[in-house]
Amino acid sequence: MQPSPAAPPAPVRPTARFMLAHPAHFIALGFGSGLAPVGPGTAGTLWGWLAWLALVPWFTTAQLGGLIAGATLVGWWACTVTARRLGSLDPSNIVWDEIVAFWLVLWLVLPAGLLGQAVAFALFRFFDAVKPGPVGWADRAFHGFGPRGGFGILADDFAAAFCTLLVIAGWKALA
Repeated sequence: MQPSPAAPPAPVRPTARFMLAHPAHFIALGFGSGLAPVGPGTAGTLWGWLAWLALVPWFTTAQLGGLIAGATLVGWWACTVTARRLGSLDPSNIVWDEIVAFWLVLWLVLPAGLLGQAVAFALFRFFDAVKPGPVGWADRAFHGFGPRGGFGILADDFAAAFCTLLVIAGWKALA
């Protein structure tokens, strides 16, 4: 009989010290944006948008896609490690999921201008906060500590990105 895995620690609120204690924490907490006292998911998405605007001039479209793929894999690891150490299945301070999912939206709506990006931001935040349909399912489907839970942290935000892109595609089709 195998021993059961150790129980996660009691939930803690991350601090700057916690964030700097491990590279996974630094990434998962969105380089500090997840430490925002109010609306860390919105703060993380805004940080992601600003980072995107800084990155776009330096990368080709294909390189941006590779960056998003790599950031997803690194984020899976970082979110898994950080959630376990925070003792919470999907802590609101973990914002890497918002960042990389919103990068996917921005990548797929290229060459949208700032107004188009702002609309995408508003839609993404709506779907991420309200969690209708597939977003809510993805939020509930993959819970736990370990790789499944780390994947689950990312999954609902990718579902929110999909819903955002679906609305944008429908709007473009009707225009």
